[in-house]
Amino acid sequence: MPKLPGWTLEALHADHAQALRESSVLYDSQTDHQRLRVFENPTFGRILTLDDVVQVTEGDNFIYHEMLTHVPILAHGSAARVLIIGGGDGGMAREVLKHRTVSHVTMVEIDAGVVEFSKEYLPDISAGAFDDPRLDLVIADGAEFIRSTDGGFDVIIVDSTDPVGPGEVLFTDTFYGHAQRALAPGGILVTQNGVPFLQGQELTNTMRAFKALFADWTCYLATVPTYAGGPMAFGWGSDGGARQVPLETLEARFSAAGIETGYYTPAVHQAAFALPGYVARLMP
Repeated sequence: MPKLPGWTLEALHADHAQALRESSVLYDSQTDHQRLRVFENPTFGRILTLDDVVQVTEGDNFIYHEMLTHVPILAHGSAARVLIIGGGDGGMAREVLKHRTVSHVTMVEIDAGVVEFSKEYLPDISAGAFDDPRLDLVIADGAEFIRSTDGGFDVIIVDSTDPVGPGEVLFTDTFYGHAQRALAPGGILVTQNGVPFLQGQELTNTMRAFKALFADWTCYLATVPTYAGGPMAFGWGSDGGARQVPLETLEARFSAAGIETGYYTPAVHQAAFALPGYVARLMP
């Protein structure tokens, strides 16, 4: 892969790459698990990469985090206990904890280094979430935690990296089976499933597992600029009913929550489940 001085080149996909300008590099370190970097970009602000793959940016993280939190929580309607697998930058916890109805959040992150440097170099992404007394941060392997937990979670959010390296185990049928068993009755599992146009098999594999585990299984979409290649897919699994909540009910719940959002609206929530033909054909 050619080098571009002053740019980070992400080559996650075989036939497509993206480059992001570095106005300054703030952090560059190899942990036990991966290489962590934070650099400034004029458009996206501070950007975190793991092994040169974009994980989060100050500029567009709100889209990803809002859609993986507010969709299941507002669809559920009374979620009190939430589990986040991954999410070391704190953005997912930030959005979950905006819901006053949520009394406890367990966040399981494999790499303590991600959490510590995110607090220092990306504080605006967590926005104080790590200091919220409702948050229980567990430094552990997410797959091992989900296998041994007593469960009882109303919403489980899998904020994983792509299915390579440490994140690979979070895309297996066994992991999804353990996650399904960790849900309380009426619970909802949502997952990060990549960009279907370029990572179609990833979505198909997850949906095949969800089909075997859940009465109601599908995916929904959101467009995040730095996750290049078209809209990103989020897996959805539940025992039925929550996805069919009327728009008026979603609007009432959203209004009662008093949350300010940059991407999520109840109408966007409903529309996100309308799948383009090429995505629908990836469903098993």
